[in-house]
Amino acid sequence: MTQSAVEKPLPPEEAREIAKEAYVYGNPLADSYRVLYGSFVNAKDPEYKAPINELKNISRVYTHKDKAVQTPNSDTPYSWLLLDLRAEPYVLTVPPMEKDRYFSIQLIDLYTHNFDYIGSRTTGNEGGNYLIAGPSWTGEKPDGVTKVIPAETEFVLALYRTQLFNPTDLEQVKKIQAQYKVDSLSTFLGTAAPGAAPEIDFIEPLTRDEIKKSPKVFEQMNFVLQFCPTHPSEKKLMKRFAKLNIGAGKTFDWEAFSPEIQAAIGQGIADAWEKDFAALKEAADAGEIGSGEVFGTREHLKNNYLYRMAAAVLGIWGNSEEEAMYPSYYVDADGQKLNGAHFYTLRFGADQLPPVNAFWSLTMYQLPESLLVENPLNRYLLNSPMMDDFVRDSDGGITLYIQHESPGKEKEPNWLPAPAGPFSLNLRLYWPQEEALNGSWQPPALIRESK
Repeated sequence: MTQSAVEKPLPPEEAREIAKEAYVYGNPLADSYRVLYGSFVNAKDPEYKAPINELKNISRVYTHKDKAVQTPNSDTPYSWLLLDLRAEPYVLTVPPMEKDRYFSIQLIDLYTHNFDYIGSRTTGNEGGNYLIAGPSWTGEKPDGVTKVIPAETEFVLALYRTQLFNPTDLEQVKKIQAQYKVDSLSTFLGTAAPGAAPEIDFIEPLTRDEIKKSPKVFEQMNFVLQFCPTHPSEKKLMKRFAKLNIGAGKTFDWEAFSPEIQAAIGQGIADAWEKDFAALKEAADAGEIGSGEVFGTREHLKNNYLYRMAAAVLGIWGNSEEEAMYPSYYVDADGQKLNGAHFYTLRFGADQLPPVNAFWSLTMYQLPESLLVENPLNRYLLNSPMMDDFVRDSDGGITLYIQHESPGKEKEPNWLPAPAGPFSLNLRLYWPQEEALNGSWQPPALIRESK
């Protein structure tokens, strides 16, 4: 072997930079795998939903007791489905439903891209049969299928949201959920099933805390990437990651690295948080970057992996902007962080309510967990279906009270209970109108009151 053919050792500075890049890339894959494993693989997990390829309807809304997914929506009962598309596609059947009831089926790949939607906005409320095809499927659209939707990865999460108008509407939501169907393509067509895909030896996921700092995040990333054929735009990136044995089919062996490279990898992970993510979080807190930038398709994100990481950390599997917007409040009108020790108001003028085709809501989250807040009213949000219950201002507007203690019985219909400590608020606009999308409508400022 000639000297030029001998592979040069990786300098620690380059290892540090690669580790940072790979961590930003891989954090969403590892965190998504954490939730998918608990929801569909580990039947002993308290958050377990159903086996893979079986639909699980949750006929209630989320509460403070739900802790697996950060920043959950509490407006729409969910249905959960993880599809294994390795052997054949699957067909999702949707029933017709009322024109004024919002529903959506968000299709999410293993990269956490929202690669497509079925629902009120995209396909209407008339019902239909939608074929979800993995990257290896090359067939034609079968008879009886409304639309073929291709996926980049061999596993796809389908998150169903069915609008609940009010507590008395729950039985109707249950009837709709009971009509959602999932069939393999062979079952749908009544043909012989193909051979089964190989069994998978699922690895134990990391906890959220471990994902933040452990180099084992690269083991998780390698595991997930085996189900993700390399996208043409990422071939050079994967070649670079391979210098640290990161990539599909590779073994990330921590013990095989020298102490210098181990230290560099740890520094790279820290850099991802302390440099890249910290700068983006500061911009997000200042309102310079919103949910519209960080959630969406690969084409929308343009391979901005830091945006993708931010989306996973701040609210994994959030909707794309066209489906739902999430103006967030982390600071008040004076730029001060929100805390339940203070009193706040949020006022919508009579002609300044959020412009939506479906509905809007304002949800409370305690920090740093970004989970729903236990409170004496069991009220986690205020939303547009409650409009008839709100106390109106003299000009027809609405003032909402954001605080830990009750503002008084006469104001309680407009009260969103806060925790005693730090919190954030998410304003959700489902199927936003053009004024919201183009920025001509802006959410009102959150005012800290002096009382």
